[in-house]
Amino acid sequence: MPTPLHFKGDKKLKKRKRVAEVDNVEEKYSDSKALATTANNSAATDDDSWVNADAPSDISGPVVIVLPSEPATCLACDANGKVFSSAIENFVDGDPATAEPHDVRQVWVANRAAGTEGISLKGHHGRYLRCDKYGILSANSTAISPEESFLCIPIPDNPSTFGVQTQRDKFLTVDESGKGAPEVRGDAESISFNTTFRIRMQARFKPKLRASKEEKAHAKISRKELEDIIGRKLEDDEVRKLKKARREGNFHETALDLKVKSSHDKFAS
Repeated sequence: MPTPLHFKGDKKLKKRKRVAEVDNVEEKYSDSKALATTANNSAATDDDSWVNADAPSDISGPVVIVLPSEPATCLACDANGKVFSSAIENFVDGDPATAEPHDVRQVWVANRAAGTEGISLKGHHGRYLRCDKYGILSANSTAISPEESFLCIPIPDNPSTFGVQTQRDKFLTVDESGKGAPEVRGDAESISFNTTFRIRMQARFKPKLRASKEEKAHAKISRKELEDIIGRKLEDDEVRKLKKARREGNFHETALDLKVKSSHDKFAS
């Protein structure tokens, strides 16, 4: 709760009892909220599970770009900047939607350029993925230019998948016609099955998931924390009442009512 500025030497005004009680409830509530937020931030930071990016705005941090190939592969690069398709080993029941990397070469770090919708993809060796005018991919750029910027366009009839478009309005595509591993190029004219990519990312970087966890952490409060705020043991119905008030946004008023009731009961006894 904001308080007016005060300076050394100012006379302190005496507060009425009810105002003091409000401040006491506010202070205890703020402390418990701060503890919950700290715990939540720590949990979010430690969350290294992998989830699907559902929208272009989700794509941030370490990502794995799953290719539409059989068997499942993903985009990778070696220390010399050669780009290739790498077999995926970590997934559940062969489902590419659950893919996780097992090799650092399969991981790219996605960053959005300020003021644009494009993203850059940095390899494990610190250099950027690029696509030249012939559609050839490499990962040996030390700086970002239009050739190192890509647009991720959602596929309307296939949730959590994207077409990855170059700055020349071409799309990354997979060619499985040759022998050996699929070839990845950047010269497709339009979106098709071969240009449909799934992007897996770490959960802690997904904005909606992070916000959801913060909301859940804010809504969660223990009986002991509530009793510390009110200053006494609580009945079950009082705990339920306080938790409901916290979800609905009128916690301060409800807590104050219980606090005042406790004071009245004490003097009445």
